[in-house]
Amino acid sequence: MTDSTHSTPERRHRRRRGWGPPRERPSWWPENEPWPPEGPEARARLRHGFMRRAAGFIVFMLIVFVLIATGIVWLLSTAFGSSWFTVVMAIILLSILARVVGGVVRGTRLAMTPMSDLIEASARIEAGELGTTVEERGPREVRGLARAFNAMSSRLAESDAERRRLLADVSHELRTPLTVIQGNIEGMVDGLYPADQAHLERVLAETHQMERLIEDLRTLSLADAGALVLHREPTDLGVLAAEVVAGFAPQAEAGGVALEVQASTDEAELELDPLRVRQVIANLVSNALRHTRSGGRVTVSVAQDGSARTLTVADSGEGMDSEAASHAFDRFWRSADSAGAGLGLAIVRDLVTAHGGSVDLDSGPGAGTRVVCRFPA
Repeated sequence: MTDSTHSTPERRHRRRRGWGPPRERPSWWPENEPWPPEGPEARARLRHGFMRRAAGFIVFMLIVFVLIATGIVWLLSTAFGSSWFTVVMAIILLSILARVVGGVVRGTRLAMTPMSDLIEASARIEAGELGTTVEERGPREVRGLARAFNAMSSRLAESDAERRRLLADVSHELRTPLTVIQGNIEGMVDGLYPADQAHLERVLAETHQMERLIEDLRTLSLADAGALVLHREPTDLGVLAAEVVAGFAPQAEAGGVALEVQASTDEAELELDPLRVRQVIANLVSNALRHTRSGGRVTVSVAQDGSARTLTVADSGEGMDSEAASHAFDRFWRSADSAGAGLGLAIVRDLVTAHGGSVDLDSGPGAGTRVVCRFPA
């Protein structure tokens, strides 16, 4: 039995509407020319074809006007004969009709050029020239369409640039540990290095670094796709913060940094994913310790702020200028003296946002950095 709901490519092409080229090769397209059209000449043909159709529409309207005007004059002369009344009525009706047709022709002419620009720009984007924009001109509706097109094109260009930067940054971050691992293993195989505990621990440390990077990238990709699953359970944020900070105590002591927690442990519990929130706190404390010199201080505090619970990590480090602070949550962005991969704060933002909260950062040169995470109660 034939399924009537399925359509052939020809039927899909006949039902297609719009200005752009259909995906299937039309039956009328020359066999010796590629489809979809490529190159400036092909884009020019698309634009010129639209201009010809628009010009044909204007000519058609003029012909219709002449026919209607002739019919009106004939009807008036037949009904009233050759009189001044007939002449006046004919002039009035023809003037009204001329204004209507003139408005249609003028509107078509004003919209014709910007629409042809949009057609050519769309073909350029299809050919890979992302970021192509058009001039905003013509009627209000066409200008609005041009603004929407330019915004779309700019976002496509930004997304493509971000994708390229991401690939370059990931390649760079993975290359370093892979080089260390490869060098050590080749040295052991060639007999240059002994396969002792020191060399094996170095290889193991590099594999752990790669594992952290891959896990961070996985977390970010899940957050982008909206597929980050949170296993919420009643959690005391103050207790959780104290547990995480306790694990950084040896690192803080070795660096000469005072690390303290200011949190009440008798507050109402929140519905949080403790594993993900632990990751948030760990990233913030790790960043704070990394940028705080000996003799400095890192403070982790949990407090009630209206209907929300805030987690604040403040340090007395060197701080950031306004430009650096504006890029703090960008992926793979890091200052010149930073040793991290530049993913910590991006992960913090995505995990807190997934909980329905928000993150704010306040920093200044020589004034330290303060990051506030708000979790809804």
